[in-house]
Amino acid sequence: MNGTGGTFAARRAMRFVLLVGVLSLFADCTYEGARSVLGPWLATMGASATVIGVVVGFGELLGYGLRVVSGRLADASRQFWPITITGYVVQMSAVPLLALVHSWQLAAILIVLERTGKAIRNPPRDVMLASAAKRIGGYGWAFGIHEAFDQFGAMVGPLVVAAHGNYRFAFAVLAIPASINLCFVALARIAFPRPQDLEQREAEEAIVDRYPVDYWVYLAGAGLVAAGFADYPLIAYHWSIHRVIPADWVPLLYAVAMAVSGGASLLLGRLFDRYGFRVLIVLTIVAAAFAPLVFLAGRMEYVVLGAALWGMGMGVHESIIPAAVAPMVSRSRRASPFGVFTAAYGVCWFAGSALIGWIYDRSITGAVFFCVISQLLALPAFVWISRRNTPRRHSGVAGE
Repeated sequence: MNGTGGTFAARRAMRFVLLVGVLSLFADCTYEGARSVLGPWLATMGASATVIGVVVGFGELLGYGLRVVSGRLADASRQFWPITITGYVVQMSAVPLLALVHSWQLAAILIVLERTGKAIRNPPRDVMLASAAKRIGGYGWAFGIHEAFDQFGAMVGPLVVAAHGNYRFAFAVLAIPASINLCFVALARIAFPRPQDLEQREAEEAIVDRYPVDYWVYLAGAGLVAAGFADYPLIAYHWSIHRVIPADWVPLLYAVAMAVSGGASLLLGRLFDRYGFRVLIVLTIVAAAFAPLVFLAGRMEYVVLGAALWGMGMGVHESIIPAAVAPMVSRSRRASPFGVFTAAYGVCWFAGSALIGWIYDRSITGAVFFCVISQLLALPAFVWISRRNTPRRHSGVAGE
């Protein structure tokens, strides 16, 4: 391909990444706005920490576990957009309906339904993003840009909720960004009917159904990180029940966490493309400090720092961790390994969330200890992967 053609293709790929980023901005504004107050809201309807941990964790379990089905269906049918659109419709419909429920049991159904919608649309959407990645500089950069848009929306959503003190009215207001999201989904579908064609043409590779050892070792490490990462609803529950911060600050600190996540994702994506898993090792150590700060610290500045570190950890979960999967597997069969990876990831998240909630009801210190140790236990896997892979392999720029 000549230079002009290459430049045009790169610009078109960047436009696709930015457009998907915009539609994700409004999606995150919708569901992250709701999630910022789920803990206190469920508590008002009589839910305990264990219930909150199980409900949110089970939602994450389905939200990740069903991606096996979605990923395999996307690979088999190659219908990336129809599957993605279905997921967004389900997810964006569930959030505003929270305004109509009056029991935590009904709320739990909608919470799980929202996560189900995300499960349906994520694998095919991630495959489409990966198709554009090499055109614009690397997997970390593409997923980092997308995550920045994601987390900007995740910052605005809680601010919208905070501006409306009544939970039910706030959920109803979130129907506005949900509708805008669906409009941008339709626009992206029209403008880029086949995003997989954005990928650079290379020599045909053999289709391999078995995943490499690196993939499974990486999954084991990522699963430990997921298990030790407390959900924000449980953190918000702790702050509310123990009056650590004023109630109005709960969604505001979530906005802070999302701002940190979005801002850091761009830098972290670039660093990952350049330095590989060494970046993930450092970030895992730093992010593990969120637990003692959010659960044990009583001073506001430490709580804010804990929220920021939690947000940085979320940025890692949503950008670097999935980006690292792409270069490990066959280009022609990416949706399935994405689905398997995130399904196992979700099982670990659910088990961890439920266990953290159960431990919390008995010992807050014990819950903190579990969070920290589980994440640090992932380090040997990441170190092993780092030693086996050079930075250029992760960039997607050459030598994949």
